[in-house]
This record gives sequence, C-alpha cells and structure tokens, in this order.
Amino acid sequence: MLRSRTALGGMITAPHHLAAQAGRDILRDGGNAVEAMIAAAASIAVVYPHMNAIGGDGFWLISEPGKDPVAIRACGGAAGLATPDFYREQGKAAIPARGPLAALTVAGAIGGWIKAAEIAKGLGGTLPMARLVADAVHHAKTGVPVTKSQVELTHSKMPELKDSPGFVDTYAANGVPAIGDVLKQPALGATLAHLGKVGLDDFYRGDVARSNANGLSAVGSPLRLSDFETYHAKVTTPLSVKLATGTVFNMVPPTQGAASLMILGLFDRLGVSGAEGFYHVHGLIETTKRAFLKRDAHIGDPDRMTIDPMDLLTDAMLDAEAAKINMNTALPWPHVAKPGDTIWMGAVDANGVAVSYIQSIFWEFGSGVVVPETGVLFQNRGASFTLHDGPNQLGAGRLPFHTLNPALAKLNDGSVLTYGTMGGEGQPQTQSAIFTRNVMFGQDLQDAITKPRWLLGKTWGDETTSLKLENRFDPALIDQLEKAGHVVELVGPYEDIMGHAGGIRLQPNGVMEGATDPRADGAVAAL
Repeated sequence: MLRSRTALGGMITAPHHLAAQAGRDILRDGGNAVEAMIAAAASIAVVYPHMNAIGGDGFWLISEPGKDPVAIRACGGAAGLATPDFYREQGKAAIPARGPLAALTVAGAIGGWIKAAEIAKGLGGTLPMARLVADAVHHAKTGVPVTKSQVELTHSKMPELKDSPGFVDTYAANGVPAIGDVLKQPALGATLAHLGKVGLDDFYRGDVARSNANGLSAVGSPLRLSDFETYHAKVTTPLSVKLATGTVFNMVPPTQGAASLMILGLFDRLGVSGAEGFYHVHGLIETTKRAFLKRDAHIGDPDRMTIDPMDLLTDAMLDAEAAKINMNTALPWPHVAKPGDTIWMGAVDANGVAVSYIQSIFWEFGSGVVVPETGVLFQNRGASFTLHDGPNQLGAGRLPFHTLNPALAKLNDGSVLTYGTMGGEGQPQTQSAIFTRNVMFGQDLQDAITKPRWLLGKTWGDETTSLKLENRFDPALIDQLEKAGHVVELVGPYEDIMGHAGGIRLQPNGVMEGATDPRADGAVAAL
C-alpha cells in the first residue's frame, strides 16, 4: 500500500510531477510556501494545459502559524460587451461552450499571483519573479512529454475544439498527440519570460494585455483591453465551520466553498463512528445532497446574493438540515449538476506557512482559443452564464458560479491540513471523503486519497447523474447502497472523473505528511 511521504524542510504536492518539483526547488532556494506555489502554478499551466492555463482563474488559501487563513479570489468578471443582447445579435440562443464567444471572462489567475507575491514578500520572500517562472519558461520552450490524460482528452474533445482559433496549431499541429510526444509552447514560454522580467501586472496593463486583447477581439471574443486594465484580484476572509476535530476553511462565493463546509458540518452531526461502512458513505452522500440544494438556491455572484454565505454554516442551519437526513434511505436524486475542470496543489514550508491553491479553465482546454502571439489559452468559464433572467444571468462585469474551492483545516491536535481536488461537482465530495478518512477516522493521508471514491451526479467528462462508485468498493457495501435507494453505477478502479486530489498535513512537531492521487500524473516533492 502507498503511504504518505514525510519530510521536515518543506513540501509540495501537485497533479503533475514537474509542477511539484518546480515548487520544491523554490523551497530549496530559500523561498517560502507562497513563492513555491507561484512557481508550481506557472509550471502546471505549461505541463498540464488540458486542465488549466494562465488564461484561467485561481483561488488561494494561505495560512500562517497562529493566524486564521486569508483567501485570494482571483476570478474575472464578464467583458463589458458581454450582454444577452450581444449574443442574441450573434444569433445565439445560449452562450457557446467553445470558441471565441465562450472566451468572455477576464483571466484572473495571474491577478491572484500578484496578490500572492505581495503576501509572500510580507512573509520574507525575496526571490525575483523571473526565478519563480523559470521552470515554466524552460518547460514551455524545451517541451514536455504529453500525458495520457491530455492525449485522451485531445482525442475525445477534438470535434468540439478543432475550430477554436489556435487550438490545433498549439496542441495538435501534427495530429492528435500520442503518449510521450513532446509538446513545445514557445510563444507561451516567451510570455512567461516577459512577465518574469517586467512584472506580472503586464498581463493586465502592458504589452501582454494588449496582445491578448487584440488577438481575442480579432477572432470575435467580446473581451477588450479595458476589461483587462480594470481587473484586480481580491484578498478576503475565507468561510469557515467549526467541527469536533477543528476548524475548516474554504472559499467565498462565487465558489461552492460553502457547500464543501456544509457537508462536513452536517456529517459531524450524524454520529458515524467508523470509516468505509454504509453509514460513512451513505451519510456523506446524503449530506452532499442537502448541501447542494442550499448551494444551488443561494450561491452565485456575491454582489447579487440575498444571504450571507456564513448563514448556511450556523449551528441552527446545520442542525436543521442534519435532522432531515434519513440514515437508512436515499433522498431521491438527480439534481442539476455543476461541471468544471481544474488542478489543485498544496504547499507547506519549514516556517509552517501552508497554501491551498486551485487553478482552472472550466472545461478541458477551456474555450480552446489560443492567442498566437502570446500562446495563452483562454477559459470558457463564462459559458456557465445564462441569457435569460435568473441568478446566473450574463451581465457586464458579473462573476459566474465557480466549482473551485481549495480547502484548509486547523485541527484541535495542532496540525494543519491543506487539501483539495479537481473535478467540478465532485470537488466537495472528494474533499469530504479525504477529510473524514484522515481526520475523523485516522487513516493515513495517502491511503485516504488512494481508497475508492464515489461521485453523485455529473462532473468533468461525464453525462449521467447516478451514484458512481469505483469498482474497488466492497460488494456488500454496494448492495447496501442499492437497497437504500441509491441508483448505483460502477466505474473503473481509478477514474479521472473522481478527481485528482492531494493533501499535506503539517504535524505539531514539524513533520509534513504529503499525498498525491494515483489517478493523476502527480508527485509529492519535499526537502
């Protein structure tokens, strides 16, 4: 059985080994965990382009010893020209999921790097940005071997991506790649090198901004230079919920962070005493349903919400919702699910600074639009807006709903756990599996991530709303779930749709325990 990796000098986990190693090398050079995460974020955008890009969004949780974490909300709003009338004039009854018209929200990820770099400096960070992006520049220019998941997704999504400007030239110039083919991205490498030299702000208010805005406008995107120029990420206070084992933190709206916290707050009230049995799995599935119903009713652009998201996490709310859960019978489902495509990474340094970070382009390869001059792939997050009246209606500057939600816990035993996953609708579900297995029931962190997982509803790359179970679960448990009313669908033993998770737990004595997901291409790298 795989066990958690351990170290004392610093640790980073990522779904691609080169990103983890890029962050580890920053720690070795004297950088802190925030600087290491910037380096990993730059590298993962190069080596895992089907999952994320610098043309996407990002969300941070950063924790210092003795202090509550801070959050960075780095998601861009809709373009000034992006209105329902704009799309109707294009003859569209809905926002396209691919192509230039899907590239309608500002890429916020690098804005988050800017805020993170400011925090890193306050923590004593001194490494120049050119050093932080150096590995990413190297991998973009020299090339990286294409992973199995990128090959499979390029093949399966080619029919809907082939007409997106720049996509084929960048990711399939010689046809759909095979595993081990080398992907070079010289334009992206030059962009990252330029940003490392002149500063990240150039992405919004400099040469890179002008190139991206001109390139997007030329192919029909509603994004303009003014949209980039007015964008800034926001440092804020994360949401939190107190459990019997400690306090868990997650992201504010427009993310589903409140749902992830609700699941744990509800499960904490169910009195389940052991892992992997019927009451553990059924209990988490039923708490997920209660949380998703509240999420879909209330969570969206924070400027348009009618409640404080912390109202969903009060004792009174959690007590009332937990009382509605039948521990022997499944609540009828399906419910409309939320898609998403993402990477999660975690880092901890020797001073006890911990980072939980998630970076995304929404669907695999996002809009598919790559600006040739800069090599930047842009997200399609805005495709989740609607053109009709409602809580998620498109409007200039509005923020779309995000499935992204990095998690971090400060536990009663003095340890800190940074954890998360990609996987759209599956993110809160996988987080709950990892947290309950590791924190509540004492399983090794790597074992908690490796063990079979479940997924209620649709997620990344999937179309059905059943309860999906990896086929490594005990057949007796599967039978119990079916008898309780769950509509079960068995899938393979290690499925991408279950997410690419990871975690690091910093113990009070300074020992770091790290884990990565065997479903991905990642690694734990440490000093």
